[in-house]
Amino acid sequence: MPKKIASSTPKPAKPKPVAKPSAKAPSAMAKKVKPAATSADAGLVGKKAPAFTLPDQDGKPISLASLTARGPVVLYFYPKDMTPGCTVEACSFRDNSSKLRTLGAQVIGVSADSPASHVKFIAKQSLNFPLLSDSANTVTKAYGVYKMKSLYGRQFMGIERTTFIIGRDGIVKQVFPKVKVNGHTEEVLAALRQLNGG
Repeated sequence: MPKKIASSTPKPAKPKPVAKPSAKAPSAMAKKVKPAATSADAGLVGKKAPAFTLPDQDGKPISLASLTARGPVVLYFYPKDMTPGCTVEACSFRDNSSKLRTLGAQVIGVSADSPASHVKFIAKQSLNFPLLSDSANTVTKAYGVYKMKSLYGRQFMGIERTTFIIGRDGIVKQVFPKVKVNGHTEEVLAALRQLNGG
């Protein structure tokens, strides 16, 4: 029986496996293109405060020019009526209204809540200063306080608690970003005293 002759034809080489891109690459690239947080609020110090006219709790239009004509303005932006932090902040300004008036300042609160919501908030907490409604967030954007926020892992756009001290000349004198409500009114009073040379 004839012997089988082994084939001299070389076997084709197995193709090398193509390396798959790392799964981490997309997330790394995503981090690079993530927009930086706005710093427009801090950048307003020493500049003319953005002009605005907004309805107060009674629907009456209030302009920044009409406010500064009467003296310095403590303009504070807050997230929402009736919430715990916003209530503490508003009540602190209420309780220190005489000290603020002594320094020639007037307090104005701004949120995206409706005038009707402001009426209820003012009545419930006996607030003694106006609350303005910026339902379209045009003024919060102009002041750089409408930002990306995060809560319980969820991201959303909202108002970052921020206070501006605006002089009679309409110039932003000081900004308090990311306000912590406890002790904040004392910070504002100290800043006003310093601006008054006291």
